[in-house]
Order: sequence, then C-alpha cells, then structure tokens
Amino acid sequence: MARYGELFLKSEPVKRHFIGMLLRNIRKALGASGLVCRYETPRGRILIYGNDPEQVAGIVSRIFGIIDVSICHRTTTDLPDLSVVALSLALPRLHAGMSFAVRAKRQHKTGRNSQELGTEIGSHIYDNIPGLTVDLDTPDYEVFIEVRDFGGLVYDRRIPGPGGLPWGTQGRVLVLLSAGIDSPVASWLAMKRGCEITHLFLDAGRWAGADVTAAAIDNHRKLSVWCAGNPVSLVIASNERFFDRMSELKVPPRYRCVICKRFMLNIAGRMMAHEGALAVVTGENLGQVASQTLANLSVIADGITVPVLHPLITYDKEETITIARRIGTFDATPGDLSCRAVPKMPATAAVLEEVRNYEQQMGIDDLASDTCTGLRFVTALDGRITEDTTGPAP
Repeated sequence: MARYGELFLKSEPVKRHFIGMLLRNIRKALGASGLVCRYETPRGRILIYGNDPEQVAGIVSRIFGIIDVSICHRTTTDLPDLSVVALSLALPRLHAGMSFAVRAKRQHKTGRNSQELGTEIGSHIYDNIPGLTVDLDTPDYEVFIEVRDFGGLVYDRRIPGPGGLPWGTQGRVLVLLSAGIDSPVASWLAMKRGCEITHLFLDAGRWAGADVTAAAIDNHRKLSVWCAGNPVSLVIASNERFFDRMSELKVPPRYRCVICKRFMLNIAGRMMAHEGALAVVTGENLGQVASQTLANLSVIADGITVPVLHPLITYDKEETITIARRIGTFDATPGDLSCRAVPKMPATAAVLEEVRNYEQQMGIDDLASDTCTGLRFVTALDGRITEDTTGPAP
C-alpha cells in the first residue's frame, strides 16, 4: 500500500491527473524491474498486488509523490480476522519485556470506533504473548489496522518515501550538474517538486581535477535511480577554452568565479529550448562561498532572461549533506575534484560594469558558441549508463 500526501490539497481534476501520473510512474518503475502488478486506487491509497512485496516496496518507496509504503495483509473487516493477522505479524517480533501499540483507523463511522478496534485487537495480542506492556507513546513495536469499505489491511511497517509531487507534473528543467555535493541535491529537490530533468555539465578539461568529469557522470547515474523507468540525459560541454581565455587576458583572479557562473548560465540558456526546459536549476546556496554572496548572485543573474531556480538557497551545508547521504550521491572519498582556476581571494561584491567589460574583452558570445559544439550526451537509466555519444550543437 502506497500513500500520497500533498496531492490531497489539489482540486479534484488536478488531483485525478496527478494520481494518474503517479500510477504511470509506479508502473514504469516496477516494469523496469520486470515486475507485473495489479493496482487499485481507493481514496488516499494505492494498492499494489505483486509476487514480490519486498521488492515492490523498495522500488515504490523511491517514487516522488509517495510519502510512505507498507507491505500489507488484506483481510475481511471482521474483528476475528483482523486480530488473527495482527497476532501473526506480532509473534515473531514481540517477546516478554517489550512494549507495543495497536494503531487502528476505520473509514466509516458505524460499528466499533477506532479506539475500540485498537483495544480489542491489542487485547488479543496481549493475551497470546506473555510479559508485554502497552505503550501508546513510544512503543517498541506497532501494528497498524485499517478498516475500509473494501476490507481490512494489517501491517507493521511504514517505509518512508520522498514525498513531493509526481515526476513530470511540472515540466522539464535544465540542471547545472557538478561533481560536488550541492548540485545533485538541488537536482533531486527539483525532481521532488515534479520536474523532469536534463543535466548539463561543463567540463573544464585541464583546469579541473582528474576525477571531476567521472564524478559528475556518476552523480548523474545515481540520480537516475529516483525516476526508475525514465531515461535521464546529461549534456557535457567543454569550457576549457573559456578558462584559457581568462588566463590569456589576465582577467583579475577575484572575478573568475563570478564570470564562470555567468558563463554557465549563458550556456544553459542557449540549450534550454533544445532540451525542452522551462527553467534552469543550480546548486547555489546563499553565503556558502564567496561567489554566492547576495551581491554576487545579483551580478550573476544580470542579463539572464530565463527562470533560474535555487532549491538550496537557504540550506546550510549539513542539511545538504544529510540529503546527499539519503539519496546516495554523497561520496566521502571523491578523489581530485579541484578547480585550478579558483583564486585565493575571490571578490565578494563584484562590480557589474567591470565584469561586463572583461567579458567583452574575452569575446564571451563567441566562446559560448564554441562551447555549444561537439557536445557529449550521456544517458542514465535505473542507475546504469546506457548510452554515451557525441553530437552536433543544438
């Protein structure tokens, strides 16, 4: 049984559409693993019938829009049936000295109320397993009962899901992906809000550490697990010439990071239409590094005519790392991810006119056009790289 939460806030037509998208995503994810299932959609729930409940639950618990998943036993609504199944779940998990609770819900307001159901089923467990205590606040073990119009459901686990909105309900975004911690989390958060994603990585060549490109591709691969059954594209463009040009013209090192970020958004803006994206997503966080001060973010955003989303803008680093660990993109030993263009003393309040002047000297539009040629396309599906090709500019 899968539960969805936020979808209840939508109007009826929108809710029906979103539930339909959610079911589509579940079917694609399970189908990608060769699982054939049957589905029912009673109010507030999605019931999934399959031959491998553990595998089904593991996959569905990674579907955006799902708040949690339970492996259930279906019964009649008769109290004896509910009690027998509840006891069968409790027997291997409860022993003398442990505490337990029964959480019961009912759909209709006739017959026994929820408290009475919980009390009677709890008494059956208590009478058959000696030495137990009841603790409704912090029990060692919980069993859940739902009595609905189609029958009863009994379960003792609630596997957390990511929540959010179903993948694909908000259109496509182009995510500036890096080898680091922040941008993969920003990508995941955009996915959680219903966005399909295309990743864009700018390869700095010899200006970057030896492991940067491989780490970025690996982030891309890991994120594809969260939209199982849907291939995810990564576009890799070389911006080595951009850094060469900054060095040749002796652009003040303090401005390198700001000019680099502006250049990334320039490239992203050029590729949006080709990728069918409605916005650009970045991993920037307010005040985390020198280029991300409010003053510099204002300079970076200057001249950008496309929507730019910053999912991490108010997060601190520990919050971001916590999410990265949860979603599988955190790597404690990532290798050489250095940037050899980073200055010792970057500007924290770049002057816009000076930045524009240096960009004009660099011939930024020509550099951007060159960067958008000879692109590399990497496709990931279900945690695997399935295609790696080169192609023409958009």
